[in-house]
Amino acid sequence: QVQLVESGGGLVQAGGSLRLSCAASGLSFISYYMGWFKQAPGKERELVALINWSGGSTSYADSVKGRFTISRDNARNTVYLQMSTLKPEDTAVYYCAAARMRWPTTRGTDYWGQGTQVTVSS
Repeated sequence: QVQLVESGGGLVQAGGSLRLSCAASGLSFISYYMGWFKQAPGKERELVALINWSGGSTSYADSVKGRFTISRDNARNTVYLQMSTLKPEDTAVYYCAAARMRWPTTRGTDYWGQGTQVTVSS
């Protein structure tokens, strides 16, 4: 049974930092491209960051470029999202996603985590 378990969310003041983690189990982690997506109340789920199987290629939404960093540790089957200089508009539930040998998308992902809440106060 595949599981993606996110952790690290919470309440932080604007300008602060958080690091999200997503621990994967039940799959061959190195075969999966990973991503972080977010969904705010009343809005559709949207891409935040992507990383390929080796970690050698990453992609970011324009709104987080220069502030967020995605990384992965294939020995630990874990993907991370380091979030810095957080803004109130970053407030959302953040979801981890996994897709086998392709980029995850909101409509084309093999597995989703349960999500972790990030709240940024002004």
